[in-house]
Amino acid sequence: MENFLKNEKSPYLKQHQNNPVNWYPWGKKALEKAKELKKPIFLSVGYASCHWCHVMAHESFENEMTASIMNEKFINIKVDREERPDLDHVFQKSLAILTGTPGGWPLSMFLDENGVPFTGGTYFPPKEIHGRPDFIKVLKSVSEVYGNNREKIINQATQITKIFEELNQKSSVINQNLQPYVEKVLTYLDTEVGGFKGSPKFPQFYVFDCLFYYFKKTQKKEFYLPVKKLLTNVCAKGLYDHLEGGIARYSVDEQWIVPHFEKMLYDNILFIELLVKFYQENKENYFKEKLLQTINFIHNKFVNSENLLGSAYDADSDGIEGKYYVWNYKDLKKILGEDFNIFEKNFYISENGNFENDNILIEKENLISNEKDRDNVKILKEKLLTEREKRNKPLFDDKSQTDLNTFWIKTLVHASEVLDNYKFFTKSLEFYETINKKLDEKIFHCYKDDTKVNVFLEDYTYYSLMLITFYESTGEEKYLIACEKVMLKAWELFFDKKNNLLHKNPINKNDLFVNPIDINDGNIPNGNSIYMYISNKLELILGTEDWKAKTETLMKCFHSYINLHSIQMFSYLKYLDIAEQKITFTFFGNPKNINELYKYTKKNYLNSATFIYKKNEKDYLVVCKNKTCSLPLTKINELEEYTKKNNIN
Repeated sequence: MENFLKNEKSPYLKQHQNNPVNWYPWGKKALEKAKELKKPIFLSVGYASCHWCHVMAHESFENEMTASIMNEKFINIKVDREERPDLDHVFQKSLAILTGTPGGWPLSMFLDENGVPFTGGTYFPPKEIHGRPDFIKVLKSVSEVYGNNREKIINQATQITKIFEELNQKSSVINQNLQPYVEKVLTYLDTEVGGFKGSPKFPQFYVFDCLFYYFKKTQKKEFYLPVKKLLTNVCAKGLYDHLEGGIARYSVDEQWIVPHFEKMLYDNILFIELLVKFYQENKENYFKEKLLQTINFIHNKFVNSENLLGSAYDADSDGIEGKYYVWNYKDLKKILGEDFNIFEKNFYISENGNFENDNILIEKENLISNEKDRDNVKILKEKLLTEREKRNKPLFDDKSQTDLNTFWIKTLVHASEVLDNYKFFTKSLEFYETINKKLDEKIFHCYKDDTKVNVFLEDYTYYSLMLITFYESTGEEKYLIACEKVMLKAWELFFDKKNNLLHKNPINKNDLFVNPIDINDGNIPNGNSIYMYISNKLELILGTEDWKAKTETLMKCFHSYINLHSIQMFSYLKYLDIAEQKITFTFFGNPKNINELYKYTKKNYLNSATFIYKKNEKDYLVVCKNKTCSLPLTKINELEEYTKKNNIN
């Protein structure tokens, strides 16, 4: 049986095209059908690599009896949250408002015939278990309640709309010291194994990126140690794929042993972004190896047929979570033979295993220091990887997302500077050329087989971030000109004059019951904070009143939110401080004529300062902080002396 998903391009929606459920994609057709038949809507939001989405699909959406009830009583809509992050954001918030429970995936929401939610949940099992009601009972109950109270439920729509407005309350503060908000989070951190206390354990790298920024600014170890603890445990334990590189989405337990095995592109970008900065500070070869391995993993395994990056790898293969990644003790002994003992010196391995009688590879604390044995372990890891490649692989969600692809390009440029790896810079240019051809001067959110999907604030801001990074890394004005053009277009499309911030959706193109104002950091730092960060750079580079006014408008607005929402706004705590410091590195003449100094500055300051290029007969650098500037500098020791004296980190 086919449903209305057959023409969709999303791999996640394609997975459901043969369900007996009469699925619609989100859109006018489904919403009009609900109004015509006066039926409530069942909305299911998930993504291709989501384990519990697959579980609910197999248990319920592939079941003929369950599907017949769904088809009889509801208009059923299936959404890929990566195609429609705005929709996911609004309905996750709705679930919290309506039920007081946190969201997640699969998200299962019930909407009235006008598309306004009135109740919902996440995963519903086929039979009641652990206090979760069975799905069929939920379907029948919701249908009955809607039938008996239809007018009342429809009339409640104004209440939830009003609550959404109240959620975005501001204080009257327009400027404040931000460091106390950063210090506040320290009490929630796990000092033993890193990350936040408790389980499941999400790495939340952008929080630790903010901590690392404040460490660089203040040199306080209390900001440095949580970052070191997190990265050490992430790199050594089950979250990290020791054979191929890359990390899984989160750890099920408190010790980072058992991952939820799906691999998301956004997690791996954030991991590399932080690890590059950390490696530049501590120079340990161990972290460099993890950096190189994971960058190569992304380039080898995340690139799709269009030479862009896809989105994610599933946790399951052959219908079993983690099967692709774990090892039976006897199989390891058989494959490695007489070298098994060398491998065992490097990894915790046992007959009983650490995951359902199998072994997730975990590095031992005291790694082999003998160079010959280290080389042997690398060979053995390659041998296991070759063996693993013979297994059925997890599904690859190969759709390309503009925000994530351009975020990766920006991150790769910085990695190329820190690692002195020109091949990585060349690769970033290749990705840039590919995505530019795909865009054809119009930005979209997703790409799959020449089908383009919507556009959101983050697509514009991360595209602009990529462009400004190329300008700052190369001094080529074409990137600066393109960046300003895209940023002006984003302001035109997304800026809300009433609230003085940018919406997630274009202001005049919204098909949801509320206009989604999203100020919180999510999978990646929020588009509003990124916009302000770039706007500040354009103000400093171009010196125009327009960019100064935009930056000041956003800064005042975000300060007024931080009092009430700081725990969800960590990227703002960093970018607001950067905007207030106004540190610039201006190169006069040809910076390649003072190349040693030029390379040093890019390695150490590309993420915290703004780089400016001016034509001049003489070649030198001038460093400024809040309009107080150095004399011309040409040597690293001169720069070090000035930055130390003026607290520029």
